[in-house]
Amino acid sequence: MIKKAIALALALTLIAPVAHSAQTSTIAATKKAKITPSPSPVWPPKGFIKSKDGNTYAKIPTPKELVGLASNDKKLTAALAEKIDGVPVCEKFACGAVTVASAVGCVWWVVTANLKGPTSTEDATQKIFGTVRTTIGKTSAKKYATILIISQEPIELDHSISNIKAVCRNDSPQEKVPGTTYTITP
Repeated sequence: MIKKAIALALALTLIAPVAHSAQTSTIAATKKAKITPSPSPVWPPKGFIKSKDGNTYAKIPTPKELVGLASNDKKLTAALAEKIDGVPVCEKFACGAVTVASAVGCVWWVVTANLKGPTSTEDATQKIFGTVRTTIGKTSAKKYATILIISQEPIELDHSISNIKAVCRNDSPQEKVPGTTYTITP
Protein backbone atom coordinates (compact mmCIF):
# COMPACT_ATOMS: atom_id res chain seq x y z
CA MET A 1 0.00 0.00 0.00
CA ILE A 2 2.84 2.41 0.81
CA LYS A 3 4.51 1.60 -2.52
CA LYS A 4 1.28 2.49 -4.34
CA ALA A 5 1.00 5.79 -2.45
CA ILE A 6 4.61 6.69 -3.28
CA ALA A 7 4.10 5.77 -6.95
CA LEU A 8 0.90 7.84 -7.05
CA ALA A 9 2.66 10.83 -5.45
CA LEU A 10 5.56 10.59 -7.94
CA ALA A 11 3.14 10.27 -10.85
CA LEU A 12 1.23 13.37 -9.72
CA THR A 13 4.48 15.29 -9.25
CA LEU A 14 5.61 14.41 -12.77
CA ILE A 15 2.22 15.03 -14.42
CA ALA A 16 1.40 18.32 -12.65
CA PRO A 17 4.10 20.43 -14.38
CA VAL A 18 3.17 18.95 -17.76
CA ALA A 19 -0.51 19.68 -17.23
CA HIS A 20 0.31 23.20 -16.07
CA SER A 21 2.51 23.93 -19.11
CA ALA A 22 -0.12 22.49 -21.45
CA GLN A 23 -2.71 24.79 -19.90
CA THR A 24 -0.36 27.77 -20.26
CA SER A 25 0.20 26.95 -23.93
CA THR A 26 -3.52 26.73 -24.54
CA ILE A 27 -4.10 30.09 -22.94
CA ALA A 28 -1.24 31.68 -24.91
CA ALA A 29 -2.52 30.20 -28.14
CA THR A 30 -6.00 31.66 -27.64
CA LYS A 31 -4.73 35.23 -27.30
CA LYS A 32 -4.89 37.29 -30.49
CA ALA A 33 -1.54 38.22 -31.94
CA LYS A 34 -1.16 41.83 -32.98
CA ILE A 35 0.51 41.97 -36.37
CA THR A 36 2.05 45.26 -37.35
CA PRO A 37 2.83 45.85 -41.01
CA SER A 38 6.33 46.75 -42.13
CA PRO A 39 6.81 50.49 -42.18
CA SER A 40 6.52 52.18 -45.55
CA PRO A 41 9.88 53.03 -47.07
CA VAL A 42 11.02 56.60 -46.49
CA TRP A 43 11.10 58.92 -49.50
CA PRO A 44 13.54 60.13 -50.61
CA PRO A 45 15.54 57.03 -49.65
CA LYS A 46 18.09 57.54 -46.89
CA GLY A 47 21.61 56.21 -47.48
CA PHE A 48 21.10 55.97 -51.26
CA ILE A 49 23.16 57.73 -53.93
CA LYS A 50 21.00 60.15 -55.94
CA SER A 51 21.41 60.54 -59.70
CA LYS A 52 22.38 63.89 -61.20
CA ASP A 53 18.80 64.54 -62.33
CA GLY A 54 17.49 63.68 -58.84
CA ASN A 55 14.97 61.09 -60.08
CA THR A 56 16.77 57.80 -59.38
CA TYR A 57 18.47 56.35 -56.32
CA ALA A 58 20.79 53.38 -55.78
CA LYS A 59 22.43 51.63 -52.85
CA ILE A 60 24.64 48.56 -52.52
CA PRO A 61 23.04 46.43 -49.78
CA THR A 62 25.19 44.74 -47.15
CA PRO A 63 24.89 40.94 -46.94
CA LYS A 64 22.68 41.37 -43.84
CA GLU A 65 20.45 43.89 -45.64
CA LEU A 66 20.24 41.54 -48.65
CA VAL A 67 18.90 38.75 -46.43
CA GLY A 68 16.31 41.13 -45.01
CA LEU A 69 15.32 42.33 -48.48
CA ALA A 70 14.99 38.74 -49.70
CA SER A 71 12.61 37.92 -46.85
CA ASN A 72 10.10 40.37 -48.36
CA ASP A 73 10.79 39.74 -52.06
CA LYS A 74 9.83 36.40 -53.62
CA LYS A 75 11.73 37.10 -56.85
CA LEU A 76 14.93 37.96 -55.01
CA THR A 77 14.55 34.90 -52.78
CA ALA A 78 14.10 32.69 -55.85
CA ALA A 79 17.13 34.27 -57.56
CA LEU A 80 19.33 33.68 -54.51
CA ALA A 81 18.03 30.10 -54.18
CA GLU A 82 18.72 29.23 -57.83
CA LYS A 83 21.18 26.36 -58.06
CA ILE A 84 23.90 25.69 -60.60
CA ASP A 85 25.27 22.14 -60.47
CA GLY A 86 23.46 21.71 -57.12
CA VAL A 87 25.12 24.77 -55.54
CA PRO A 88 23.34 28.09 -54.81
CA VAL A 89 24.30 30.50 -57.59
CA CYS A 90 26.08 33.03 -55.33
CA GLU A 91 28.06 30.28 -53.64
CA LYS A 92 29.33 29.18 -57.06
CA PHE A 93 29.79 32.50 -58.91
CA ALA A 94 30.85 36.00 -57.83
CA CYS A 95 27.69 38.02 -57.22
CA GLY A 96 26.69 41.51 -56.25
CA ALA A 97 23.45 43.41 -55.70
CA VAL A 98 22.03 46.91 -55.94
CA THR A 99 18.77 48.33 -54.60
CA VAL A 100 17.23 50.94 -56.88
CA ALA A 101 14.26 53.29 -56.78
CA SER A 102 12.89 56.06 -58.97
CA ALA A 103 10.72 59.07 -58.20
CA VAL A 104 8.93 58.70 -61.55
CA GLY A 105 8.98 54.94 -62.18
CA CYS A 106 10.89 53.07 -64.88
CA VAL A 107 9.83 50.93 -67.83
CA TRP A 108 13.02 48.92 -67.30
CA TRP A 109 16.43 49.11 -65.63
CA VAL A 110 19.93 48.42 -66.93
CA VAL A 111 22.62 47.61 -64.38
CA THR A 112 26.25 47.30 -65.40
CA ALA A 113 29.19 46.25 -63.25
CA ASN A 114 32.77 45.11 -63.49
CA LEU A 115 34.15 41.84 -62.25
CA LYS A 116 37.58 42.45 -60.76
CA GLY A 117 40.06 40.52 -58.71
CA PRO A 118 43.70 39.58 -58.26
CA THR A 119 45.62 38.83 -61.42
CA SER A 120 46.70 35.45 -60.03
CA THR A 121 47.33 33.64 -56.74
CA GLU A 122 50.91 34.95 -56.86
CA ASP A 123 50.08 38.48 -58.09
CA ALA A 124 47.61 40.56 -56.01
CA THR A 125 47.40 43.29 -58.67
CA GLN A 126 43.71 44.00 -59.32
CA LYS A 127 42.46 43.44 -62.84
CA ILE A 128 39.05 43.68 -64.53
CA PHE A 129 38.10 40.23 -65.81
CA GLY A 130 34.76 41.09 -67.37
CA THR A 131 31.53 43.06 -67.26
CA VAL A 132 28.06 42.02 -66.20
CA ARG A 133 24.95 43.61 -67.68
CA THR A 134 21.64 42.86 -66.00
CA THR A 135 18.18 44.11 -66.97
CA ILE A 136 14.91 44.02 -65.06
CA GLY A 137 11.41 45.10 -65.95
CA LYS A 138 9.10 47.87 -64.82
CA THR A 139 9.17 49.47 -61.39
CA SER A 140 6.57 51.93 -60.14
CA ALA A 141 7.33 55.38 -58.80
CA LYS A 142 8.90 55.37 -55.33
CA LYS A 143 9.06 51.56 -55.21
CA TYR A 144 12.27 49.77 -54.34
CA ALA A 145 13.74 46.88 -56.37
CA THR A 146 16.82 44.85 -55.51
CA ILE A 147 18.72 43.54 -58.50
CA LEU A 148 21.05 40.56 -58.18
CA ILE A 149 24.17 40.77 -60.36
CA ILE A 150 25.56 37.32 -61.21
CA SER A 151 28.86 36.81 -63.03
CA GLN A 152 30.01 33.59 -64.62
CA GLU A 153 33.30 33.55 -62.72
CA PRO A 154 33.85 31.04 -59.89
CA ILE A 155 33.71 32.64 -56.45
CA GLU A 156 36.84 30.83 -55.27
CA LEU A 157 38.95 33.08 -57.52
CA ASP A 158 38.31 35.97 -55.05
CA HIS A 159 36.75 38.12 -57.74
CA SER A 160 34.16 40.70 -56.77
CA ILE A 161 31.53 42.86 -58.40
CA SER A 162 32.49 46.56 -58.50
CA ASN A 163 31.70 49.83 -60.25
CA ILE A 164 27.94 49.14 -60.25
CA LYS A 165 25.85 51.58 -62.30
CA ALA A 166 22.05 51.53 -62.57
CA VAL A 167 20.09 53.35 -65.27
CA CYS A 168 16.32 53.88 -65.25
CA ARG A 169 14.98 53.54 -68.79
CA ASN A 170 11.59 54.72 -70.02
CA ASP A 171 11.89 53.64 -73.64
CA SER A 172 10.81 50.24 -74.99
CA PRO A 173 13.51 47.62 -74.53
CA GLN A 174 14.96 46.16 -77.72
CA GLU A 175 16.34 43.15 -75.87
CA LYS A 176 15.26 40.40 -73.50
CA VAL A 177 14.13 41.79 -70.15
CA PRO A 178 14.89 40.46 -67.59
CA GLY A 179 18.28 39.15 -68.60
CA THR A 180 21.96 38.94 -67.71
CA THR A 181 24.99 38.86 -69.96
CA TYR A 182 28.58 38.42 -68.87
CA THR A 183 31.35 39.57 -71.21
CA ILE A 184 34.94 38.49 -70.56
CA THR A 185 37.48 41.29 -70.95
CA PRO A 186 40.07 40.29 -73.58
